[in-house]
Amino acid sequence: MSEPKIRIVLVAGAGSIGIGVAKSFAAAGFTTQVLSRNPARLEGQLDGAQLMDELPLQAPDLIVESLPEFPDLKMRFYAQVEDAYQGASILATNTSGLPLPELACSLRYPGQFLGMHYLYPAHLPGLFVEVIRTLDTSAVVVEKVIWALKQCEKTPIMLNRPVVGGLFNRLQHAILREAYYLIDQEITTPEQIDDIAKWFIAPRMCITGLLKQKDISGLDTHALAQRSIVPHLCHDRTPSRILETHYEQGHFGLKTGTGFYDWSGADPERVRFTTNEKVARIRALMRKMESDDET
Repeated sequence: MSEPKIRIVLVAGAGSIGIGVAKSFAAAGFTTQVLSRNPARLEGQLDGAQLMDELPLQAPDLIVESLPEFPDLKMRFYAQVEDAYQGASILATNTSGLPLPELACSLRYPGQFLGMHYLYPAHLPGLFVEVIRTLDTSAVVVEKVIWALKQCEKTPIMLNRPVVGGLFNRLQHAILREAYYLIDQEITTPEQIDDIAKWFIAPRMCITGLLKQKDISGLDTHALAQRSIVPHLCHDRTPSRILETHYEQGHFGLKTGTGFYDWSGADPERVRFTTNEKVARIRALMRKMESDDET
């Protein structure tokens, strides 16, 4: 359609993801609002966005909830939104791991609700956003959200029913689960796992993804290997002990100076910037190689 379907976007929550989401919409020309408990700390970080500490009087067309991963906190916010706007706003959650049906169980306007999971860093154009519909999500709502994401130069990945973790995190956690198990069992080290991931798994996946690679190498070989290997993978349904230990000890990685690696003395902002810049360069190279293949 020629007329924009979404004009005003409210981002609730101003952590690293929420700030990135707001930057993405503001850069694309949407009227962008950011709801934060302490908007003063965001001064100078969000050019083109309106900062506020309470819901605006006018209903935004889209609300992207990016609050901490506590169900009660999110559901209290949803109740406030529905009281204020009576279903006039699309309500999207950026949760990465909470079950959407549970978050939506008390909604009065469930047709306006869906998942909208951004991959980090959320502000960069070209990255994927998972759009996850529930059984009640309106088709019109999905259409509007996909349109808005494309205006931000994002690539929507549509999931037709809710699944905990979405696509990206389920794949990521599956391989991390095995990595943590191998470390727990003292079979290998974080450094060796990262070396395998960086120098072999990642380059191959950049070219073929997961499934095309198996077509290329042969599904017969893959099927026989799966029969031998899968029974011996870690199938424990409890969270990984090594990760739980880091969490319990307050070792959160770069932000605290200690995690799987020693980050003492590192500049967190510099590390994040450099990492994101390198990822962008790799993505640019991938696009160039794909373009060369087409010509």
